[in-house]
Amino acid sequence: MPPVRSALTAILGPTNTGKTHLAVERMCAHSSGMIGFPLRLLAREIYDRLVAIKGAQNVALITGEERIEPPQARWYCCTVESMPIHKEFAFVAIDEAQLGADPERGHIFTDRILHARGREETMILGSESLRPIIRSLLPDAEIISRPRFSTLSYAGAKKLSRLPKRSAIVAFSIEQVYAVAETLRRMRGGAAVVMGALSPRTRNAQVAMFQSGEVDYLVATDAIGMGLNLDVAHVAFVSLSKFDGSRRRRLTVAEMAQIAGRAGRHQRDGSFGTLAGEGSEFTPEEVLAIEGHSFPRLDWLFWREAKPRFNDIATLIADLEKKPGRPGLLPAPKVIDLLVLKRLAEMPDVKSLIRHPVDVARLWEVACLPDFRQMGEEHHSRFVASLWQYLGQGARVIPHGIYANELARLDNIQGDVDTLSARIAAVRTWTYIAHRNDWLANPPAMAERARALEEKLSDALHDALRQRFVDKRTSMLLRKGAGDVGLLPVEIQQDNRVLVDGEDIGTLQGFAFRVDPAAKAGDRKLLLAAAERHLAAHLRQKAKDVSMAEDSAFSLAADGEGKPSIFWKDDLLGTLTKGRTLLQPAFSTVKAVAGLEGDALREIVTRAESWIESQLAKAMGGIVGLLDLAQQADVDGNVRALAVRLADEGGIAGRHYLADAIAALPKEARGAARKGGIVFGALDIYHHAALKPAAAKWRAALFAARDNRAMPVLPPESAVHLKTWNFANPSEARNAGYRRIGDEYVRIDLAERVIKKAHEARWQNNAFGMDMAFATSLGISEAGLKALMRDAGFRPAEAAVVTEAVADAVPADETPVVEESTPVETTPAPEAEAAVEAIVADAVAQEQTAPKETAPVVLTHWRWVGLPKPRPPEQRRPHASAERKPHASAKPKGKPDRTPPAPKPSAPPSALALQLAALKGLKF
Repeated sequence: MPPVRSALTAILGPTNTGKTHLAVERMCAHSSGMIGFPLRLLAREIYDRLVAIKGAQNVALITGEERIEPPQARWYCCTVESMPIHKEFAFVAIDEAQLGADPERGHIFTDRILHARGREETMILGSESLRPIIRSLLPDAEIISRPRFSTLSYAGAKKLSRLPKRSAIVAFSIEQVYAVAETLRRMRGGAAVVMGALSPRTRNAQVAMFQSGEVDYLVATDAIGMGLNLDVAHVAFVSLSKFDGSRRRRLTVAEMAQIAGRAGRHQRDGSFGTLAGEGSEFTPEEVLAIEGHSFPRLDWLFWREAKPRFNDIATLIADLEKKPGRPGLLPAPKVIDLLVLKRLAEMPDVKSLIRHPVDVARLWEVACLPDFRQMGEEHHSRFVASLWQYLGQGARVIPHGIYANELARLDNIQGDVDTLSARIAAVRTWTYIAHRNDWLANPPAMAERARALEEKLSDALHDALRQRFVDKRTSMLLRKGAGDVGLLPVEIQQDNRVLVDGEDIGTLQGFAFRVDPAAKAGDRKLLLAAAERHLAAHLRQKAKDVSMAEDSAFSLAADGEGKPSIFWKDDLLGTLTKGRTLLQPAFSTVKAVAGLEGDALREIVTRAESWIESQLAKAMGGIVGLLDLAQQADVDGNVRALAVRLADEGGIAGRHYLADAIAALPKEARGAARKGGIVFGALDIYHHAALKPAAAKWRAALFAARDNRAMPVLPPESAVHLKTWNFANPSEARNAGYRRIGDEYVRIDLAERVIKKAHEARWQNNAFGMDMAFATSLGISEAGLKALMRDAGFRPAEAAVVTEAVADAVPADETPVVEESTPVETTPAPEAEAAVEAIVADAVAQEQTAPKETAPVVLTHWRWVGLPKPRPPEQRRPHASAERKPHASAKPKGKPDRTPPAPKPSAPPSALALQLAALKGLKF
């Protein structure tokens, strides 16, 4: 018996023709089948209908964020992107096929139109405008036109207060949806809200309120235009233009008809129109086209290579940008997945993990992660890159702890509608990840946790929507007798005072509106609602100004609570919060900015994050460079470990804190550390750029963000010595670049210079005299000097003691050695002696060439007692009197073996040189 020839049919016609219902009936008549839908919500609606017919064990639902696939499932409801086209089905259908002309998703629909086929029957459902392109691309297809069951007529513009019951009001921004729903709550008792970003659970709960008659009005975005079956009698457009991702444009006639066609059900007539007072009206030509279902024909669809090569990233990108080779197809515009791939290809951390075509294919899978949060290309690319660090190496899965922590962070039902919506969008991202079989170690368990969390947040969002738009106890929006809040004129003056109907009701402070306390109590909430509605356009423009502003317009400062914050022209945008590392803080917008709609919010967040990144590179570039040093494979591992720890401390750390890392550092590796900017001091280890004022300011902000505390007030930038300043603790002083000495503070690098001069004067003697003019010039008091010298291992001594001890050598295990151009650090005795002698010789030569000073030299006398070596806690002796073992390499006391080189006779020696020579027994 010859095989049955597969039938290919295109069912074309306007909305309300029963095309989807017909496809479902045909699929049920076959042994197996699959339908690809344009929306997750529509796929879920048909899935629920099929479950009632075929049983849950026989029906599957596959979308990006939801996967229900019983082992014996035979009928599949999917989003077009998630269709398992590798499986064989007796029946296959593609719904809303005219979306092949959509710039963002069109290439997916086109691929399914060209290649998705049922073994026995294939259906393509769409608008009548598809007829010419179907004839061109699929000449063997049978085209069947389906007429509309009911009449759709134009009803003109109506005020919101005069809309008939069972009306759907369609808006194209969240702000418009909320404003209309708020008004309907006060005028008609409430409204249901439907948006594409809602989870199926929330959407079904909202639709149920409308379908049951609990509310008579539905406020929705254009998501209802894609086949959602609702009992709607009239569709009113708030606006006839929308932002399509790149520009604001007027709806096409086909888009208008798609949405207006939701009015009327089966053989019940419907009507459409606009909302009076909003400034949008249909043209006569548009009305005739919608009523007559006459739309411009589509002569092309968008196309992209469905099976690109994965030889390397360049080949993959080239294939994805390849032009189609047949008429009627146009190359797809650059959509988010390709844009993300190109950004990833520019990241060294990403490219370093690409070693095989398998890696390229996996990178493309990761780049195709949808941007559910709508945060834009740059922010989404960074998020995808962070996932690739797990998916591209090692076990090639996201660690369980990372996934669980992200879900735990989102597990919070507190917050307003926008906050809950944002959390659900984030959960959708992790739900999508859980449905990738090889991205997690245990995908089913994680998918179940994500699904439960989404349902929990969805229920909370439904309650929030119900309370905000249905609860009669909420604040009054309309004044008694006022027909429409839009009739109230709103004016923003030069001083940011906001006038509504001529009455001063408050000010616009940054992005936050503050109500004037003197406003009339009876009108307060009405005027506030009116002002917020009309301020939307002004705030969008302000957000645009922020995105285009120069770097000089931004600043880092503490907000009213002391938190490190980012300002734009004195307007608070947000605060720095704890990020992945100290040098990678997160940016959290303030509530007023977070309340902006998607595009405005995205522009502000993107600009603020780019400014923070540039300022960190500028102010903390040296410290960030430590992380680059730690990534250099040719650098000694101990140097890299030291660089990482020093970077984690903001570029400054006490020597005792890094004692183990310094002890493990080979002598020959220290040059690489110094070349990387690390300065080894007697008391502190720091990067040479860490003490600059800008670095100190950003370091204070970064630690405040990491520890969730107030940002400390910093001393004046020119201050090197502080007498009346009080830091909260030593860490705060160190972050500011200062060391505490008694009741005073001195800048860390200058404290190290004083200690260095002490070691130069000491040379190899335990007791010595020293000219402390340098310390005095800094303003350090006698008590402060003693405290500093005590911290550095010195104690005051009498002049007689110095004379007696001049021949005593320093214990080798406690001798800091002065390195070339750096402060002191501990090394064995022979190297210490050689380094000290070199420093003395350099000092003598410099003093010989310097101008002679006539002021008398006043010496202070000190004894070197040394710094105790840091020991692990388990090795520390319980009693201070415990006997200490001598160091194995320590030399017996006596005169040193070497003598310093004689100075050049070109000039008489200075007082300092004479002093050092006398202590050493040299003659000039």
